[in-house]
Amino acid sequence: MTTPMTVSAASTYQQLRTHLATLKLTTAAEQLPAVLDAATAEGLSLTAALERLLALEVEATEARRLAGRLRFASLPSPATIEGFDFDAAAGVDPALIGELATCRYLDSATNVLLIGPPGTGKTHLAVGLARKAAEAGYRTYFTTAADLAARCHRAAIEGRWAYTMRFFAGPTLLVIDELGYLPLPAEAASALFQVIAQRYTKTSIILTTNRGVASWGEILGDTTVAAAMLDRLLHRSVVLNLDGDSYRLRDHHARTDTLRRATTGTRRPLT
Repeated sequence: MTTPMTVSAASTYQQLRTHLATLKLTTAAEQLPAVLDAATAEGLSLTAALERLLALEVEATEARRLAGRLRFASLPSPATIEGFDFDAAAGVDPALIGELATCRYLDSATNVLLIGPPGTGKTHLAVGLARKAAEAGYRTYFTTAADLAARCHRAAIEGRWAYTMRFFAGPTLLVIDELGYLPLPAEAASALFQVIAQRYTKTSIILTTNRGVASWGEILGDTTVAAAMLDRLLHRSVVLNLDGDSYRLRDHHARTDTLRRATTGTRRPLT
């Protein structure tokens, strides 16, 4: 049971809450009664009580900042590295992914290329690594190759090219997903090259593609630009080649097999 405050103590308490609110320490102001009660109940010193109160404010501030970084990152799914099925992903070294998840590669502006057929987990890994970067405090942005090209095309038409180039140069980590999945317009090669060139040796790119690097000239419609792009991407890079069955196809078979067992009692796999 809380001991009633004296008039003087109540006045001081209100002044303290006002100070916290004025300093925009909203969480500390909200948690002040609980922390004061805990200080009395647990016999905390003034220093310990103050540390507990400010720790709550710091925690809330960090949570808000992370939420802002994740909003800016525009990640397409809640995928995480912890949720990745390494057993089903041929060619993926868990130790290497664990090292990338530390985000140390960002300090040296190293790029990560994820190459493999559709459904092998490239986007899952890219999103998971982007989430780790945002959680570590790095500014991160996720886009597809097609969307990046379309945005640059609109910027050129509307006279916002320089602004758009600055935007794509800004994040410490830029994820470019699905290169090679959709046909790209003629100007896409130039846009992609300029984005990659301005980030070269300064900031990192994670790029996913279903086509080997030898096919990039065909994808971009310009072998010279493709070679120059690869030269910059591969200078400092980690290249992962993913193989195996599609995650979505495996999930489909698993669900169908579960349904068969539930309805017929047989465990014979579907073909």
